[in-house]
Amino acid sequence: MSAALAHRLTRAPRASQRGLSRIRLDELLADPRASDLATLAASPPVDALLLGIADHSPYLWRLIRANPARLQRLLEAAPEAMLESGLAELATACAGMAEEAALMRALRKAKQDVALLIGLADLGGVWDVVAVTQALSQAGDVFVAVALRFALADAHARGKLQLVDPANPETSCGMVVLALGKHGARELNYSSDVDLVVFFEPLCSALPAHADPAPTYVRITKLLARLLQERTGDGYVLRVDLRLRPDPGSTAIAIGLPAAFDYYESHGQNWERAALIKARPVAGDLALGQTFLADLAPFIWRKYFDYAAIADIHAMKRQIHAVRGHAEVTVAGHDVKLGRGGIREIEFFVQTQQLIFGGRRPHLRGARTLDMLAALQRDGWVTQGAVNDLSAAYLYLRKIEHRLQMLADEQTQRLPADPEALRRFAHFCGHGSLRGFSAQLIRHFRAVEAHYAKLFEHAPGLDSKAGSLVFTGTADDPETLKTLRKMGFRDPSSAAETVRGWHFGRRAAVQSPRAREVLTELVPSLLEAFAGSGDPDSAIANFDAALARMPAAVELFSLLKSNATLRELFGDILGGAPRLASIVAQRPHLLDAAIDPAIADAAALGARVATILQRTQSTEDFLDALRDVAQDEMFAIGVRLLSGRIDPPDAALAYSGLAEIFVCAALAHVEAAFARDHGFVEGGRCMVLGMGKLGSREMNAASDLDLILIFDFDAARPDSNGPRKLHAVTYYARLTQRLVSALTVATRRGKLYDVDLRLRPSGGKGPLATQARGFLAYQTSQAETWEHMALTRARFVAGDAAFGSVIERAIRAVLARAANPDILRRDVAAMRALIAAEKGEGDGRDLKLVAGGLLDIEFIAQYLVLRHGRQFPGLLVQATSAILARALTQGLIDAGTGQALIDAHKLYSSVMQMQRLTLESGVEASSAGEGVKRRIAAAADLPDFGKLERELAGTRAKVRAIFMRLLPPEGALPSTA
Repeated sequence: MSAALAHRLTRAPRASQRGLSRIRLDELLADPRASDLATLAASPPVDALLLGIADHSPYLWRLIRANPARLQRLLEAAPEAMLESGLAELATACAGMAEEAALMRALRKAKQDVALLIGLADLGGVWDVVAVTQALSQAGDVFVAVALRFALADAHARGKLQLVDPANPETSCGMVVLALGKHGARELNYSSDVDLVVFFEPLCSALPAHADPAPTYVRITKLLARLLQERTGDGYVLRVDLRLRPDPGSTAIAIGLPAAFDYYESHGQNWERAALIKARPVAGDLALGQTFLADLAPFIWRKYFDYAAIADIHAMKRQIHAVRGHAEVTVAGHDVKLGRGGIREIEFFVQTQQLIFGGRRPHLRGARTLDMLAALQRDGWVTQGAVNDLSAAYLYLRKIEHRLQMLADEQTQRLPADPEALRRFAHFCGHGSLRGFSAQLIRHFRAVEAHYAKLFEHAPGLDSKAGSLVFTGTADDPETLKTLRKMGFRDPSSAAETVRGWHFGRRAAVQSPRAREVLTELVPSLLEAFAGSGDPDSAIANFDAALARMPAAVELFSLLKSNATLRELFGDILGGAPRLASIVAQRPHLLDAAIDPAIADAAALGARVATILQRTQSTEDFLDALRDVAQDEMFAIGVRLLSGRIDPPDAALAYSGLAEIFVCAALAHVEAAFARDHGFVEGGRCMVLGMGKLGSREMNAASDLDLILIFDFDAARPDSNGPRKLHAVTYYARLTQRLVSALTVATRRGKLYDVDLRLRPSGGKGPLATQARGFLAYQTSQAETWEHMALTRARFVAGDAAFGSVIERAIRAVLARAANPDILRRDVAAMRALIAAEKGEGDGRDLKLVAGGLLDIEFIAQYLVLRHGRQFPGLLVQATSAILARALTQGLIDAGTGQALIDAHKLYSSVMQMQRLTLESGVEASSAGEGVKRRIAAAADLPDFGKLERELAGTRAKVRAIFMRLLPPEGALPSTA
């Protein structure tokens, strides 16, 4: 077969626009660089081939026009010799090359040469499909090997490796690159990516002493991938896919061999066994790769007919809509690889039977599809008719696949949907008419579909009510994308890839056969639950994130499968509450709370926390245990609020009650721990005031804690009695530091709360702990109006209860002092204006700070307490809503004003409660998904977010008008309130 390519042409694409193609060819021949090409082009076979390319393939024609001399060189040589010599010249030219840019340019020029050579040989009928795929794979091998040699030499030059033979970098380099998929089987397609897996030997002698092997080999792998796939002015070489490595979601792109063995032996899945059927070392230490695959053979090939794998394969197959006889197979827009009757079904047909029977029949362990199809027939597993049909279809569809990719060098297998484009493509494939082309395609599609369906003809279908759902393989099924889009998924392709990842065992929670079996049956109804959440894309993403952190999920899957109500609630959490879902992703065990989200009453929860205090010895264990309880209970509150089992005001009380219990527990623990080092201050006592939202019992899912620690002691005995004595002032200051740390420090279980101590006397400049005498003196004679406003929310939450009662009575006395109405009104208005100047009040999305927002209402309530507390002690309560209700009852505000403020406070509080639950910090409700918006609107008893926004705008206007009337800015007429 030494004849020149031009003399061996037997066919050519049919030109659809011969006139335009002739003009393009004439322009080429008129190019001075193509002066010697005219003689070759005069040959009718060459002329027909070039006309067809000029008409149909912008990619190949661009290569021809860029370098006409290359075209002549390729046509005048035997393609086999040209391929061999070109690849050999590339390897020689790149050996020892030190400049990355030069290497990348050489690789890309070689890729262009190979692409044009193979395109000519394929389109001209010189090479059949098998020869084309072998040539593409051979070139792929060389490209990967050349790039890896450079990357290894680069690591050697940087001192990261000490190669045995720098002139031959692969020698004992400690790493091997395996090709999987079509590349591994030597069946690479024209514009395919290459599936590569990189393994290394951690104890390799090429590693410098004390070097960490993982970062070194990961860096080499990154450079390898970049050298091959980065696009430059010369294009790219190969698209690289490294995702077929063990557990790609959590492993580095280069994996140590011991870790790989451990993974495959402990967690390896049947899909990975199938992938490894085609594995082949192509670069690096090839002997290392061969040894690895030989040692891994017991994992890939079971020593018995592996009927145990059939259940797993059934679980995968049941997601495939394999309809026999009545399915409509179309041509326009069909995917020749992934669609019904496509290439993937032929490959799956062969690989599944190899996986089942190859353990006891070594001759069924080959990588090439056609060879193994014939071997299965010889062994009696497949009929001769099936082999004939599937082989013919495979060869024809692979040819069509190559033609599709030759158009623009795109990794596509989808036929044109436009009738005219499809007609032109039929001509490119050598057909005289679209009718004949379509008939041949449909005949092959239906033959493949019929044989493929018989694999599992008794397996039940698991489609959704919305349509077909197919999640096997590694690419998208068009009907599945339509179904997902109909269900409301904005990015159906991403959703399909996520589900495929579950079936392939890419998440630890779905690596057991039982988990995948249950999940397979669960997926359609689970997707419907996600669709019902209002934001299915977020729901599936959050569920996937949770699975990534769960060691096992069979129990959860089973519960979801059997409980439609639970599925709906679960979908709502994932799709309607991103913040809650992110907590689930970090701590998957909290999903138990979704199954039975009960909130313990205060007594039961207090007893549980007391048990923790008794059982945990170290501070670290106590802090972890406290956070476990807190996150369980806070999550349970959130689920109940999200599901409507409690209202926002109930959630506020629940969050505040939890915080009080945890502050009490933390104080008790730090006091006990502190006493072991420093003893007690005899006659000393302390208590914690809850301020802000904690004090008013209005906390939400994201609230911090405003605290003040107050202490007292006997001045005659100021020192502690422990081995390391401290003066009482120092003692309680350090105790306060310990308390804050216990509440705020991030342990391995996360953080409990943020704590703010700035409401203590003198704010951030004063001592952390405040002595009672000084606290009361300050509040009586030095505190400004804004500090008394803050004091209206103060209440005892932890510490010495008797001492707490004393402080609370003293605070009530301070708040009940007669106030000058004009000065008070002026001070409150001035403070509101100051906050507006510093933080703004024009952002309608900030329900607290906006003019007419929550802060206006709170300031009005605090003003009423300070203004009328002496005459009406019933006002001396902490909750804003209670203050307003009592002021209304006492006639301190008129009915219209009072009800407007109460309604506005409820609206703002409810909306903010749901926002804090559902949204991550910094995310605005207006930019959230529809599911979140729906939840927020529902919290305010409104049907949609648009109506909520209009309601909020009107409420802001009412509240601001009331505020300006009751608390006018300085210089305005005083209010009568």
